[in-house]
Amino acid sequence: MDGHVEENGRGCHGGGDVSEWKKVAELRAVAEAQDPAAKEEDDFALRRFLRARDHNISKATAMLLQYLSWKRSTKPHGFISDDEVRGEIAKNRDHMQGFDRLGRPLVYLYAARHFPVRRDFEELKLYVSYVLDKICTRLPVGQEKFAAVIDLGGWGYSNCDIRGYLMGLDIMQSYYPERLGRVFLIHVPYMFMAAWKVVYPFIDEKTRKKFVFVADRDLDATLKDAIDESQLLEEYGGKLKLQGYDNSPLSMASK
Repeated sequence: MDGHVEENGRGCHGGGDVSEWKKVAELRAVAEAQDPAAKEEDDFALRRFLRARDHNISKATAMLLQYLSWKRSTKPHGFISDDEVRGEIAKNRDHMQGFDRLGRPLVYLYAARHFPVRRDFEELKLYVSYVLDKICTRLPVGQEKFAAVIDLGGWGYSNCDIRGYLMGLDIMQSYYPERLGRVFLIHVPYMFMAAWKVVYPFIDEKTRKKFVFVADRDLDATLKDAIDESQLLEEYGGKLKLQGYDNSPLSMASK
C-alpha cells in the first residue's frame, strides 16, 4: 500500500500489542470477505486503518473498502506514472530530502508556487497521491510516518486554493491514514489565516494536533530542534544542499 513495502511483510509483526494484532486479523477477515483485494494489503496497512478509526472494526472496514475502491479507479496499474502528472511536476512545488530526528522522511512544500487558475484539478488530484506515494517509498525500516515543512513565504490570494486544500486533506486522511507525523507551517502571512479557518473544520481531531504554526522568531530553534542540521536544507539554516527535482521513482526511493 502507498507505494511502500512494509518491513516485516504480512503476518510477521516483530512485536507490538497482541490484542491490536488480533483486531488486525479480525479486520482482515471481514474486509477480505467483502473485497478479495484486501489480501494485497499487508498487516501494517490494515493496522493504520484500524488506528485511524480508534480500533472500531466496522468503521475501519468501511474505510478500508473505500480505499480499495479508490485505488482501483485511481491507480489501475498499481501506481501513478510521471506522464500522468507531468504538468504538476514541472511546477517544482516540492522537494523530498532529509529526515527529521525521529527518522521520518521530510518533504518541503512551497505554497506560493501554486496558482489555482493554472491547474488542472483532476491532474492535481493524481499529483497529491503521486507525492504521497513518493514520500512513502522513502520510509526507512520501522518507520510509518513522514514529516513536512510547508513554506508559505510569498503566499497571497492568487495562491489560495480552498478546493485544492480540501481535496488534498481528504486524500491524505481517507487513503493514507496514520502516515502524517508532523507539519511545520512557516513564514505564514496573516491573510493565510482566513483560508485556514475555512479548512480547519475539515481536519480530523488527531490530524489537527500534527500542524504546528511556527513564528518567524522561533523558526531557527523550532526546525533545528526537530531536524538535525545535516538533514535540514541550507535555506533554513541547515547544511543540506537542495537537489534538483528528480521524478525518477527509483532515484527518489533511494534518497
